[in-house]
Amino acid sequence: MTTAGLHETPLHALHLELGGRMVEFAGYAMPVQYPTGILAEHQHTRAQAGLFDVSHMGQIRLSGPDAAAALETLVPGDIKGLAPGRQRYTLFTNDEAGILDDLMVTNAGDHLFVVVNAGCKHDDLAHLQAKLGDRVKIEAQFDRALLALQGPAAAAALQRIAPDVAGQGFMTGREIAVDGIPCFVTRSGYTGEDGFEIAIPAEHGQRIARRLLAQPEVKPIGLGARDSLRLEAGLCLYGHDIDTGTTPIEAGLNWVIGKRRRAEGGYPGAAVVADQIANGTKRRRVGILPEGRQPAREGTGLTDAAGNPVGTITSGGFGPSFGGPVAMGYVDTAHAADGTPLLAVVRGQPRPAAVAPMPFVPHRYYRP
Repeated sequence: MTTAGLHETPLHALHLELGGRMVEFAGYAMPVQYPTGILAEHQHTRAQAGLFDVSHMGQIRLSGPDAAAALETLVPGDIKGLAPGRQRYTLFTNDEAGILDDLMVTNAGDHLFVVVNAGCKHDDLAHLQAKLGDRVKIEAQFDRALLALQGPAAAAALQRIAPDVAGQGFMTGREIAVDGIPCFVTRSGYTGEDGFEIAIPAEHGQRIARRLLAQPEVKPIGLGARDSLRLEAGLCLYGHDIDTGTTPIEAGLNWVIGKRRRAEGGYPGAAVVADQIANGTKRRRVGILPEGRQPAREGTGLTDAAGNPVGTITSGGFGPSFGGPVAMGYVDTAHAADGTPLLAVVRGQPRPAAVAPMPFVPHRYYRP
């Protein structure tokens, strides 16, 4: 397909040089795969280290003495309790507790470093400006590069050009020199593997990417493998598994709401969340294992044995590391227990499936 007229990341020329097959994603020309293919890229990330261009995502800096308290008026996460150098996953919610976006927040000491999803970043920025603009200094940094280095060899590869990352723990972040360039580095990612996300001034993005790709363990990885990796890890994709019609409790994200925030509320939809914590929900996000080898894709209907509709798959595909099809979706709470038999209606044909625990492949985050 043509990608003319789309936004380009600072690594665009490098993707073309590496033979990336470019597609449209969130208004950007992005590599879905490289010549080795999605399966090889997926397996390489699980075995060694994969480098992902995620520069299309939105980087935002919030500063001022009131920044943490102000952000807590928009998210259910404990931001005031976030120690310097620590990172937290949280959610923007609306008044009905629907999820506007999921995001990462790091206490960078003199500011909060926020990363939001590509397709939501302009709406998220407008939301922050409208709600917090009189309390917090808000700086969009949408032109910066952002690289994700993921896999069991990620630390060894990165340490050769950024020795100061040695010993950095999961869900922490700080400014570190990478190949001599000041970058903001967090030990995080969205594959279930150990790894890092590296925020880089745009003009140095290609240089650092090339230095990482020169390490023997590192290969470039596209959006296709990124999706299969996060699905095996049981991680939500915004706009598919979570959206404005989904609450944190329905999505099984209760863990993002700490004890203090549950008691205090003070964020959009807090009353709805409190009621669902106390009384349950009508549906829940669950893992699903279709029998056989044929994947059940997004939008596949789920029924009980009698053919009564009980839910829908929101993400599905073949799990290369799992060795078979995996999926997640929403089912009526009465059918949400692990092991519950279901039928996935694939191309009009009901095929056996069952509710299963997630992740499908164990997480391997680094916790020193």
